[in-house]
Amino acid sequence: MARHLERIRQLDPETEYTEIYRISSQYEFPWDTTQALGFALYRTYAVPSIGRLLAQTGEFTARTQKRYDDTVLILEAVVEHGFDSEQGREAVRRMNRMHRRYEITNEDFVYVLSTFVVVPKRWLDEFGWRPYSPVEVRASVNYYRELGRRMGLRDVPETYQEFERLLDGYERAHFAFDRGGRDVSDATLDLTASWYPRPLGAAMRYASLCLLDDPLREAFGYPRPPAALRFAARAGMRLRGRFVRLLPPRRRPSLARDGRQVRGYPNGYRISELGTFEDGRPGGCPFPHAQAEDPPGAHS
Repeated sequence: MARHLERIRQLDPETEYTEIYRISSQYEFPWDTTQALGFALYRTYAVPSIGRLLAQTGEFTARTQKRYDDTVLILEAVVEHGFDSEQGREAVRRMNRMHRRYEITNEDFVYVLSTFVVVPKRWLDEFGWRPYSPVEVRASVNYYRELGRRMGLRDVPETYQEFERLLDGYERAHFAFDRGGRDVSDATLDLTASWYPRPLGAAMRYASLCLLDDPLREAFGYPRPPAALRFAARAGMRLRGRFVRLLPPRRRPSLARDGRQVRGYPNGYRISELGTFEDGRPGGCPFPHAQAEDPPGAHS
C-alpha cells in the first residue's frame, strides 16, 4: 500500500526533510523507528569511550527508565515540532547544556549521529513492511545533518553512503569489551524486559540478544545464541512486517510519549525540565560533549 508515500514523494528532501522524517517516523514506521533508534543508541555502548562514560555517570545503570524517557522525549520534540519551533529549540538547548558537562571527542559524537542515520535504514531493509524510499533516506541524512549542526559538530558526512562508511569503519576500529559498556548494556536489556510480564520479559530480553550482529554481541561479551533461535527471532520480525503491510494507513501520528514504554511522567512534563542539571537533579542525555557555550544554531 502506498500509505503516506505519495505525500512524501511530493516533498523536497533538501528543504522539507523535517516533514518527510516526521511522516516516516510517526505515520509510516512509528514502531520500527522507535526500535531502530533504540538499537542505534545501544550500538554506541560497545565503543569503550562511550560505554565507559555512560557507566561512570550512573544514569543508565541507576535510573535507566528515566534516562530512556528523557532521551526519547527530547528527540521526539524536535521531530514533532521542528527545529525552529519553540519546543524544538528548547529540546536542542537542553541537549547542548547537558553535553557540556562532560568530555567526549567530536569523532565519537559524529559516530553516534551516524547510527541514527544508518541503523533505521538497515532495520527497515530487513524487518520493515517496506524499505525507506530514496527520498526518505536523503531526508534522514539532512535531518541529522541539521541536528549535528545545531549541536556544534564538525565534519558531519554529507551523504548516506558517507555515513555508512563512517559507521562501519568506526565500529571495526573501536568495538571492544569494556566493563562499563557491558553494565550499561545489561541495564538496557533489563529495562526492555521490565516492559513485559515476567515470563515474557525474559523471552524478550533473549530475543533482543538474538537480533544483535556478531561484532556487537562479541564486544559485549555475550555468548552466541543457538542458530535456530536467532533464525526464529529474525523470522518473527520479518513476519510482523508482512502483517503490518496489510493494515490500513495510520490516520493519526503515533508518538512515543503515548506508548507504554515511557513511564516516568504520568502527569506530563516540560522539555526544559528533562535530563540532568548542574544542581544534580537526576536524568540525562546519553552522549555528553564538552563545549564552552551553546553551539551556533542552538537558539535559532
